[in-house]
Amino acid sequence: MDLKEIAKIIDAELIGENFEVSGMNTLKDASKSEISFVSNSKYIKEIQDTHAGAIIVDKKSLEFVPQGCSALVVDFVYWQMATLTKYFAPTIEDETLPHAKIGEGSKISAKAEIANGAIIGKNCTIMAHVYVGANSVIGDNTILYPSVVVYRDCKIGNNCVIHANTTIGSDGFGFATNKMGEHNKIYQNGNVVIEDDVEIGSSTTIDRAAFATTLIKKGVRIDNLVQIGHNCIIGEYSVLVAQSGISGSTTMGRNVVMGGQSATAGHLTIAPFTTMAARSGVTKSIKESGVTFSGFPLMEHKLWLKLQAKIAKLIV
Repeated sequence: MDLKEIAKIIDAELIGENFEVSGMNTLKDASKSEISFVSNSKYIKEIQDTHAGAIIVDKKSLEFVPQGCSALVVDFVYWQMATLTKYFAPTIEDETLPHAKIGEGSKISAKAEIANGAIIGKNCTIMAHVYVGANSVIGDNTILYPSVVVYRDCKIGNNCVIHANTTIGSDGFGFATNKMGEHNKIYQNGNVVIEDDVEIGSSTTIDRAAFATTLIKKGVRIDNLVQIGHNCIIGEYSVLVAQSGISGSTTMGRNVVMGGQSATAGHLTIAPFTTMAARSGVTKSIKESGVTFSGFPLMEHKLWLKLQAKIAKLIV
């Protein structure tokens, strides 16, 4: 679509040059042929460094749009951005894609379904009721146990093990809400990439990114019943224990450990070699490496133990 057509769809005032738009992306990752948006004042500082060809803004943010970048001026940026994502969403299945490619030595159950455009590497085991979506890639020596679902465009590396009923690449939990309390779906047009030597337990969900990629790095171990939100980055060799939950756009360094039922708020950064004890609640970014935390509100584990001892004395 060209920019004039987009302006009509979202009822925007176009200021600047018209051009053919190839997609949507974040300010940080957008290219000259892509459109981005600013819905929160804390991201205004990123406008000057963006390579986006056009930005959806409100009247207050218009003055920050750099020279040479077109602006689409609207009243409610987040709502209009959500509306536009639908127009860049890929088809769920595409019969025009070539037949799936299966690597030498791979064993595919007759009850599995491999969509057009998918690629399965060498010596893989794909068990019954597995679904691998269009344009997804499965690396060599990887095992998908029964009923694993890999949505379209996702990539799984070599020597991975994914246990039964786990879903890779379902939609992230994203929507805009207007003043009437109505919700407008943000179509999740990114993907999930899982690097080599990752093992994921059963009934775990890893959401695809709204834009760009949800990334699980090399050597990560994920237990059963874990939720990883859209656009998260899980660092190398991290360990996520059962029922832990990682909110969207959280970035973890390497070797982070999340205990059972621990969770993070969204848009946080967790330093490498950080450990969260069971039921920890992380609400702020952690910058110091190698510290163990407990509790909610979060505190260093040793301090939490002392607090529990003092509380216990009060009730004895």
